[in-house]
Amino acid sequence: MAATTKGGDFLIKESNAAQVFISEEFNEEQQMMLQMCRDFLNTEILPHLDRIDAQEDGLMQKLLDKAGELGLLSVSLPEAYGGFGKDFNTSLLITEELGKGHSFAVALSAHTGIGTLPILYFGTEAQKQKYIPKLGSGELKASYCLTEPGSGSDALSAKTKAVLSADGKHYSINGQKMWITNAGFADVFVVFAQIDGDKFTGFIVDKGTPGLSLGNEEHKMGIKGSSTRQVFFSDCEVPVENILGEIGKGHLIAFNILNIGRIKLAAAALGASKRVNTLAIQYAKERQQFKMPIANFGAIQHKLAEMAVRIYATESSLYRAGMAIHHAEELLKAAGKTEAEALLGAAQDFAIECAILKVAGSETLDYVSDEGVQIYGGYGFSADYPMDRSYRDSRINRIFEGTNEINRMLVLDMYMKKAMKGEIDLFSAAMAVQKELMGIPEFGEEDQGFLAAEKKVLQNLKKAAIMTAGAAAQKFQQKLSQEQEILMNLADMTINIYMAESALLRTEKLASLKGETAVALQIDLAKTYLNDAVDRVNTSGKNAIVAMAEGDELKMMLMGLKRFTKATPYNTKEARRRIASSLIAADQYMF
Repeated sequence: MAATTKGGDFLIKESNAAQVFISEEFNEEQQMMLQMCRDFLNTEILPHLDRIDAQEDGLMQKLLDKAGELGLLSVSLPEAYGGFGKDFNTSLLITEELGKGHSFAVALSAHTGIGTLPILYFGTEAQKQKYIPKLGSGELKASYCLTEPGSGSDALSAKTKAVLSADGKHYSINGQKMWITNAGFADVFVVFAQIDGDKFTGFIVDKGTPGLSLGNEEHKMGIKGSSTRQVFFSDCEVPVENILGEIGKGHLIAFNILNIGRIKLAAAALGASKRVNTLAIQYAKERQQFKMPIANFGAIQHKLAEMAVRIYATESSLYRAGMAIHHAEELLKAAGKTEAEALLGAAQDFAIECAILKVAGSETLDYVSDEGVQIYGGYGFSADYPMDRSYRDSRINRIFEGTNEINRMLVLDMYMKKAMKGEIDLFSAAMAVQKELMGIPEFGEEDQGFLAAEKKVLQNLKKAAIMTAGAAAQKFQQKLSQEQEILMNLADMTINIYMAESALLRTEKLASLKGETAVALQIDLAKTYLNDAVDRVNTSGKNAIVAMAEGDELKMMLMGLKRFTKATPYNTKEARRRIASSLIAADQYMF
C-alpha cells in the first residue's frame, strides 16, 4: 500500500482505491484496544457525566489516572519513554472512541496532544526523560498556554514576555494566557512568550513555580467539566534548561502541533457523531406520535440517514489521511529522519488534509447534534436528556485548533505555497483545464466499471475547483489572501471533493473485498454524499466566479462550471430510506 505522493495532490490526480486505508481494515489488536476504550467509557465516563460537568473535586484527575493505568495516555508515545509506540491511525482510532466522552475527551486530548507532544517532538533528551514517561502514565498532567486575551487566531502577536536574568540562568516571564484547558490541575504548562520583543519561544513551566497563578474556572456554554482558566505569570522564573526548542522558533512548535491536533479533533468529533446518531436512532424508535414510532416517518428517516451519510464520508476521509501521514512518516524515517522529525514532517506535508478534516469533522458533529436535538423534540431542549449536552459540547470544535474560517483560508493558502515551491503542479493542471474548456467536449464511450460514472463526476468536480482557483490566482495574485470570501468558496469546493472522493474510494475498496452486493448500503451512502456535493460545489463555484469575473469571461467560466458539475440525478429519498431502515434495524450507527 503506497501513500499519496504529496499532501494535497488528490485535487490534481486520480486516487487508487487499493492504496487507501479504510476503517474496516483495522486488525484484531486494534479492535481489542477499541473495545478496551469502549469498556472504559461505558463504566468510568458515561455514567458520571453530570459529576464531571459539575467539576467534582479531583474527579477528572482520577479519571485521567485510570486512563493512564490502561495505557490510553501513551498509545503513540515511543517505547523508549514507556509508551506503546503504536502507529498514527491507531492513535486516531483511540481518539475517535474516547471522543464520545464529552468533557473528559477534551481533557484527555489536551493532555496527550498539545500538552505532551511539544515536549516529545521538540524537547531535549533530558526534558523528554524527565517529563514524557510521567505524562504517559498520568502521574503528570499537561496543559498548553498559547492563546492570550488579544491574540487568538493571530497567535504570533502574543504579548507575554520572557527576559533573561543578569546571570543567564533563568528567564523571567510576565504575561497572561486565557482559555487554557486543564489549567486547574496541570502539573506541566507548555508556555509561549516573546524574547527580546519578537523571538516567539516555547518554555516548559512546572506547577508551583513562584509567579505562576490561575484565574477562576470559566463559565462556558459547553464542555463544562473541562477545566478552563486564565494563567498569569508575574516575574515567573523559569530555568534556561526549560526552553523548549530553539529561541525564536516557537512558531514551529505551535503550528506543527496544530496539524496533528486538527486531524485528532476530527477523530474525536467522529466518535461523538456516531454516539449522537445512535442515541437519535434509539429515541426515534421509542418515541410514539400518531400511534407509531417517529422512526417510521420519512422526515425523521431523512435526518437519521443524513447523519450517517456525513459520518461515513468523515470516517472515510479521516483514516485515508491518517494512513497517508503514516506512510509519509515511514518514508521520512527511512531517509534518516528521527521519529519526531518524521511525524512532524508527514503532518506538515498533509496539512491541507488536516485542515479539511478539522472543518469537516467539527461541522459533521454540529449538524448531527443539531438534528439530534430536533429528533428529540422538546426533550432535546431538556438538560435531563443527552442532546442538551451533545449540542452545547459540540460547538467549541469549530473554534478549537484554529477556527474553521482560518482553516478554510489555510487550505488555499497552503495549495498556493506548494504550487509556488513546485511541490504540487497546480498551474499545469489549471492550464490543462483551461485548454479543455476551449476545446470540443469528447463524447466517447463511457467506462462501465464499478462506480465509473461517479468517478467521472468527481474528476469533473476537481476540474471545476482547479478552474476557479486558477482564475482567482491569476486575477488577484499576491492580493488573493485579501479575498477571504472567495478563499472560503474555494475551500468549500475542495472539502466537498475530498470527502466525496474518500467515501467513493472506501466503498470501491470494500466492494473489492466483499463483493458489490454486500456493500449496497455503502454505495447509497457514497452516492448520496456525492449527489449533494455536486450541488454544493456548483454553488460555491458560482459565488466565487461571480465575485471575480464579468462580461465574456464570466459567461465562459459559468458555462465551464455548469459543464463540470453535471451529474445524473440520483434518487436520494429512496437511498436515505434504505440507509435509515438499516440503522433502525441495527439500533445504532453500524457502518
